[in-house]
Amino acid sequence: MEIITRHAVLSAADIQRKIERISYEIAENNYEEAEIILAGIRQKGFVFAQRLEKFLKSISSATIILTDIQLQKHRPTASEILMGIDPSYVNNKVVIVCDDVANTGQTLLYAMKPFLDFAPKKIEVAVLVDRKHKQYPVSSDYVGLSLSTNLNEHITVEMGMGIEEAVYLS
Repeated sequence: MEIITRHAVLSAADIQRKIERISYEIAENNYEEAEIILAGIRQKGFVFAQRLEKFLKSISSATIILTDIQLQKHRPTASEILMGIDPSYVNNKVVIVCDDVANTGQTLLYAMKPFLDFAPKKIEVAVLVDRKHKQYPVSSDYVGLSLSTNLNEHITVEMGMGIEEAVYLS
């Protein structure tokens, strides 16, 4: 039996600092916008988007709209991609797709798909952890931590109510 060891790469305090820094970057890069849509990929990407929303509301005059994107992360073509808002609402607005970890880029690419039938002003990507194993042409605009890992290593993000928050490498 193989024992898997986990090493913490971000503590709860580190995660909060990363969220605050990313929020400042989003506010600076979109300072002229009246509205910013944060679209978090369920589950942990949505928690990340909620945290960004909370801090952005304290530092930005823009109206922050929070929505979720639901898809099967490991098989995004296997089911319909669902959203908490009508995708047509994004016309001429800034959309920031949020996820906990960017690995191959597949999940992020499919999460953007519903917006492509409309005319958003721009689509950006915010992730807490960005790995360098992209197989799809998706880059992250806002990154909490960038890690160069090998393909056998795994990133686990623990975020949410009632748990000890951290990011682990195993």
